[in-house]
Amino acid sequence: MEDLQKLEQTFQQAFQKQKEDLKTHQDFVVSTYDAILRDQQIENSDEVLKIKERSILELANVFCELGQADDLVALSKNVRPMFEFLAKAKSAKIIRTIIDKLERLPNSHALLMRVCEDFALWAKNENRNFLRQRVQVKLASLYYEMKEYTKALELIQRLSFEVRKLDDKKLLVEIHLIESKILYAVKDYQKAKSALISGRTAANAIYVSPILQAQLDIQSGILHSEEKDFKTAYSYFYEAWDAYHNEGNRTIALSCLKYMCLSKIMTEMIDDVTNILSSTNALEYQGSAIEAMRALAVAYRKRSLHDFEDALSTYKTDLVSDPVINRHVQGLYDKLLEQHLLRIIEPFSRVQIEHIASLIQLPREQVERKLSQMILDQSLSGTLDQGHGGLIVYDVDPPASIHTAALSTLSTMDSAVDALFEKSKKKLVSN
Repeated sequence: MEDLQKLEQTFQQAFQKQKEDLKTHQDFVVSTYDAILRDQQIENSDEVLKIKERSILELANVFCELGQADDLVALSKNVRPMFEFLAKAKSAKIIRTIIDKLERLPNSHALLMRVCEDFALWAKNENRNFLRQRVQVKLASLYYEMKEYTKALELIQRLSFEVRKLDDKKLLVEIHLIESKILYAVKDYQKAKSALISGRTAANAIYVSPILQAQLDIQSGILHSEEKDFKTAYSYFYEAWDAYHNEGNRTIALSCLKYMCLSKIMTEMIDDVTNILSSTNALEYQGSAIEAMRALAVAYRKRSLHDFEDALSTYKTDLVSDPVINRHVQGLYDKLLEQHLLRIIEPFSRVQIEHIASLIQLPREQVERKLSQMILDQSLSGTLDQGHGGLIVYDVDPPASIHTAALSTLSTMDSAVDALFEKSKKKLVSN
């Protein structure tokens, strides 16, 4: 009993020093917690195990606060012998805590992947399938973030098959969500949509946390944007923004706010962008990201290519580095460039590419490349005269009205023949 009280007092001393000034008492706090964990003189009773468990969790907090990623990794290995004395739920809590703390540290993805791989292998050897599956879901998410899509897809599809048999709906929702993100990243949009539908179907059968629901909404918005259904995408992004805003997660809430503005720009509802960014809740997110979306909206309203390019170069971090925004902004830029070129070319039947480039104030190579693409896409009827460096524009004849009338007549005849066939078939059956 005295030994237990002494152990508790030792823990409280370290805990008080940790709360007072961790940096000053760093060595004392770490060595004390470590000594508690290594103490083999006291029998591992429930009370002793509780103190050791708290020491592990506080040690993880200390290493996280001090930014000592390597010490967190060492802790993840040193505590494993204790797991045979702890309940499975408590050991799982310790593992989740270490992973969460390590994830908060900057530039720790490689270490975190290694820790997850080690924990997954340990859980497999110990036959702790429930824990292994959750660690592997986290590992698949890390593979995705590190752009190791092949590894991520193989692991997540194996887990999907395994968890589907157990009918663990919540875990299945997370698996399908990560699978959808991976498939979107490799540009398999149809399968990404199917995976998301499976995830939402599983989510409808259970209660999911607001944050998990918000993650589903973001992915839904991204996929609807890919289908050019920006109106529906906006509603999903708004729901996700509302959830993250209420949760206090400003980073992801800001991304959702940017996606909301993007959806309005893509539907040419520029006034709505101003209203969104001027709203009371959006004012607290003011910064370079918001200014980037405002500059983009203004440039698109003015139909100014140069303002658009200035916005992309000035706010490169906020626009180009985000793959979702970058994808659609590039499409928007191409659309503006095409409109400008068609307006410049309209009066000409033959014109030098150099002259077009000087009028639009862009490099000749870029203009020639875009004109070639427009001809291939059949948005411009003409050909490039490579010998003279010019563009020959053909007159586009309007479609003859006789063709439309002929197609309409054939369609009507087809409907009539089908109706007669059905009528004759009924008579034959009745006879």
